[in-house]
Amino acid sequence: MTNLLTIPTAEPFFIPGGKTGCLLIHGFTGTPKEMRMLADSLVQDKYTILGVRLAGHATELEDMRHTTWRDWLASVEDGLNLLKGCTDQQVVMGLSMGGVLSMMAAARYDVKGVVTFSAPCALPPDPRAKFLPYITWLVRQVDKGKPDWRNLEAMQDHVDYPGYPTRSVLQLQKLINIMMEDLPRVKVPAMLVQSHGDHGIPAESMDTLYGKIASVDKSRLWVENSGHVVIREPERELIFAEVKKFVKRITQ
Repeated sequence: MTNLLTIPTAEPFFIPGGKTGCLLIHGFTGTPKEMRMLADSLVQDKYTILGVRLAGHATELEDMRHTTWRDWLASVEDGLNLLKGCTDQQVVMGLSMGGVLSMMAAARYDVKGVVTFSAPCALPPDPRAKFLPYITWLVRQVDKGKPDWRNLEAMQDHVDYPGYPTRSVLQLQKLINIMMEDLPRVKVPAMLVQSHGDHGIPAESMDTLYGKIASVDKSRLWVENSGHVVIREPERELIFAEVKKFVKRITQ
């Protein structure tokens, strides 16, 4: 029987504050914990914070194999609806796949703005990718490869699944493809963040997303000394400061 208990320290979280709400969305195989440093910074400015747990995440890897991109988007929609019940305006923010979901939320729902961290425009090139639809029953998961962390303390404290379920990788590809179709419908203020040291997504990701969204008010922030999980890396305070400036400006 599958264990549905959430991994300790990886639970979703809600922090009440003011009338502006921030929905924080974690990444693929990740947990709400990876959004907590950002949440703690946003709380200083009296924002209400909801860190959602995406379906199939933060329990055990087998649970993730049974979820689809629709389940992940539904988790975001549920979180946004909960946040709308206690705040007047909402900003969506996401890391990696959470950034993909944030863009989709900005295209589909009534939000005030969107912030993405390390959001991919495609999966990294892999010669095995074309065989993936035919081998998910045989190869149930693939390794994550060498990490690109700069903050080793945060890396040791990080909570996520140890590998990528192959079936879920196919769902992630579908999600990214749908996001790319949604991008011209993103018209709200947008802030995009990416590191030149990120080896987990195509290097052109942020520029591609920036070019395809219809937002007039949009900005890019490049950092240098960070890996993929930029909001837990050495440059996080710089990022947090710029995010808070952005949120304050668009919600006043």
